[in-house]
Amino acid sequence: MEKIIVMGAGSWGTALAILLAEKGNEVTLWEYENEKAVTVERERENKVFLPGAKFPETLHVTSELEGLLEGAKYVVFSVPSQVLRKVIGSITTQLTQDMILVNTAKGLEMSTGLRMSEVMKEEILGKYHKNIVALSGPTHAEEVANKLPTTILAAGEEEKAKSVQELFTTNNFRVYLGKDIIGVEVGGAVKNCLAIAAGVCDGLGYGDNTKAALITRGLAEIVRFGRSLGADERTFTGLSGIGDLIVTCASKHSRNRHVGEKLGQGMNLEQILSEMVMVAEGVPTVKAVYEKAQELEVTMPILEAVYKTIYEDADARKMVEELMVRNLKEEFY
Repeated sequence: MEKIIVMGAGSWGTALAILLAEKGNEVTLWEYENEKAVTVERERENKVFLPGAKFPETLHVTSELEGLLEGAKYVVFSVPSQVLRKVIGSITTQLTQDMILVNTAKGLEMSTGLRMSEVMKEEILGKYHKNIVALSGPTHAEEVANKLPTTILAAGEEEKAKSVQELFTTNNFRVYLGKDIIGVEVGGAVKNCLAIAAGVCDGLGYGDNTKAALITRGLAEIVRFGRSLGADERTFTGLSGIGDLIVTCASKHSRNRHVGEKLGQGMNLEQILSEMVMVAEGVPTVKAVYEKAQELEVTMPILEAVYKTIYEDADARKMVEELMVRNLKEEFY
């Protein structure tokens, strides 16, 4: 039995905390707001973010930070990408060389364009940087909580990643091993942006042909962007590439696809976000990826169209039309 801290009591953090506790581990789920932490601990269920998923006896919830990591072997970060720096910074002094840091957030930091493991390294001043593992793939919290067969990828330094693989694997949750943390983080971040584009297509009433084209050409953009950052292109043919892209662009559970659908129906972004309980990571990540792509001179026309729709109030249907009449070219890539 391991002592594990899960930072972030959203749907995904809650689902992972339950999974780990059901394996007999001692799990503490950290919630930022004390009142919410007390409520979830008392009700033994996260009724806001993951209703119906009951807590095992070995899972407890707190909002306290002091002494939180004492005796912990694993610290799992499941907070929105734009607050990861603040959260890890709040517990930096409690980290030790024996702890394995698992990140599940998908995005690029908007203010710096950094990947999540790079943000973590900055906050821990480079110490224990080999202890960082990215856990990412085509996973919806609701389905994991319902024990539907799911696969995911743990990427990082081999020994640490293998430890995470063994920690999370169950009969319903299969964890594969990877070394390309750059590719895994790029795939997880950019697919959220493309899911907004997929939602826009749904909102505009387009069909399966459009969605297939979007996913395929969106993957080409992920590959180009990832290559410019030093990723292994093979990563994008796997779970954290095409796998995550498919599930996020197609699923009813996808928050980012939901945002795009409402944009396609003519709602404004402020109104859409105000009506959502959960965070749509793709919205800030679109800006971060767009600016990074401009810096690196990487061509990403779909991403650029999403950026203009969100941040420049461009007409979504016109953006699709412009994508369709660009200069003709070969497919690869």
